[in-house]
Order: sequence, then structure tokens, then C-alpha cells
Amino acid sequence: MTAQAQSPGKNTIPGKDAAAEDETRRDFLILATSTVAVAGAALAVWPFVDSMNPAADVLALSTVEVDLSPIEEGQSITVIWRGKPVFVRYRTAKEIEEARDVDVAGLPDPQSDAERVEKPQWLIVVGVCTHLGCVPLGQNPGDPRGEFGGWFCPCHGSQFDTSARIRKGPAPTNLEVPAYEFLDDQTIRIG
Repeated sequence: MTAQAQSPGKNTIPGKDAAAEDETRRDFLILATSTVAVAGAALAVWPFVDSMNPAADVLALSTVEVDLSPIEEGQSITVIWRGKPVFVRYRTAKEIEEARDVDVAGLPDPQSDAERVEKPQWLIVVGVCTHLGCVPLGQNPGDPRGEFGGWFCPCHGSQFDTSARIRKGPAPTNLEVPAYEFLDDQTIRIG
């Protein structure tokens, strides 16, 4: 008799030996366990990744509309956008002329006045010094404005001109111009 000996209670697939069948089961169990482990890790990490998204109150402030009608020529106001001060200045004809007459080749961060404004009389910049994040002075009538008539950062002496370009001091770049658009002649939307 040449009958194969089988262990009692072991079901095998006809034509396959027991070792090959065990290998197939093992591969399936490894694949299933790995899939569940990866899905579990993703579910565990998701709250941490999601916490890096901006909060609802920050998203609500992602744009801000500013009414320009109460601002008089030569006056500046400060509005808060994304938790940062934004300087909105109604420039005088003299300030516009001074900003346009600057030789941009000699500036640390060369940018013409026309590149920084949509309408010549309105300058909109983020009021945070690009050196170490201080808020420059120059928004109020009695504030020091430095040698160039714009803004002066009291922390380390950076001086900005009437187009908010760095002219003197350690700040590496001009004050940032945020994305903005004119909704009409007297209203802008920042952001």
C-alpha cells in the first residue's frame, strides 16, 4: 500500500502539499496584519496632522476688507490680518515722487515703487520688520520715520522709505506687500 499518511484533522487541498498551503496562509496573514497596522497608524497620526491646519477663527481672518474713505491724504491706519499688522497709507504727491525717484539699483532689495503699489496713492504693506519681526514706527504723526520718511524699526535701526523699501539697517528685505485687490475706489480686500 502506498497511501500517503495524513495527520488526523488536517484538511489539505488535493494536489497541494501541506507546506505550500501553510506558506499561502502565512502570506495572507502577513498581508492582512500589515494592512490593519498601516491603517491603524494612519488613524492614530491623523489628529496630529489635522491639528496643524489653521483654526476656524484664523481662516475667518484670512481676508479683511478695509474702507479707505475715512483715511485722509498723508494718514496711515493699521489693520490686523492673519494676526499681523498691515499698514495702509494714503501717500501724498511728495511721498509718491520721492518713492519713484529712487535709483533701485542701489537698494538692498531692488524693487520699483510701481512694483509695490496697485494705485500710486495707496501703499499696503505688512508692518513687520523683515529682520527680527519687530513692528516699525511711522504710523502715527509723532513717530520717528528715519532718514527716508517712511518707517523706522526701533529694535535694530532698520529704515524704510515711503514705498516701505529697506534703505538702511540690518533688515534683509523690503516690508512685504500682501495680496490685495481694490473692490471699488474706496474698498480693498487684503488676502
